[in-house]
Amino acid sequence: MRYNFDGKGLLETPEVVLESKELIELSLYNNRIKEIPKKLFFHEELEVLNYAGNDIEIVPDEIERLIHLRMLDLGHNKLKELPAAIGKLQGLDSFLYLSNNQFEHLPEQLCALQQLQYLNVTDNKLKKLPLDIGKMNRLIELRLYNNQLESLPDSITEIIGLRELHLYGNQFIGLPENLGALQEIRVIDISDNQLSGLPTSIGKLKKLRRLTLRKNKLKELPEEIGGLENLIELDLRDNQLVEIPTSILNLERLEKLDLRWNHNLKVTRTLELLEQKGCIVYR
Repeated sequence: MRYNFDGKGLLETPEVVLESKELIELSLYNNRIKEIPKKLFFHEELEVLNYAGNDIEIVPDEIERLIHLRMLDLGHNKLKELPAAIGKLQGLDSFLYLSNNQFEHLPEQLCALQQLQYLNVTDNKLKKLPLDIGKMNRLIELRLYNNQLESLPDSITEIIGLRELHLYGNQFIGLPENLGALQEIRVIDISDNQLSGLPTSIGKLKKLRRLTLRKNKLKELPEEIGGLENLIELDLRDNQLVEIPTSILNLERLEKLDLRWNHNLKVTRTLELLEQKGCIVYR
């Protein structure tokens, strides 16, 4: 059975759902439900569960029974922590949405979800990530923007299939030295942070297409940035850059370079040559 009770103004999970046979998919998005009934967890056959946009404060430990669950959305609730039991959901291979809650940390057991492809924990109060997040090595997209993170665990560079990393609106002061190990990554957005420099290994990200670094404290770029051979967009707005390395001329596919609000930036021949090659330079 598949049930959709989105936006019905419900205060609790309907009894018809709890009594149903072979419950495969349940969506209760945008209601006013305050708790997930433990009776629901007897439906071990459940594959898709959406309680986003409610008033839920606690995820019961019994959630570990949902061994066939593939998609779980608990975004836009009032959650402050996840139970360690979340790590038992070994079937969770599609997405886990935890955005817009009140998480300050995530349990280490989350890292046991080694089949998960999409993890969204945006708009929370995270101050750190589990040290072993690198064990989640099937992740394709990781969204952590609008938290209070200052650093990434070094193990994150073990997620070698990662394609998108969204980190804007945190308090990062640096990135892992081995960032270049993320060979499949296409998009990195770490705007609105406190970065003062970039690791030289960034030049190894040969498949990177969009790099967004606006609103940081960058004073210079490493020469190795010229190794980003597939880069199309580079956003460096609102930093403290003085000049751009000549190696940027190696970026044959670069279409857009945004340098606005770098008030001490020198106008050099490098930028003129870049424009002659067809790149749009905003300054």
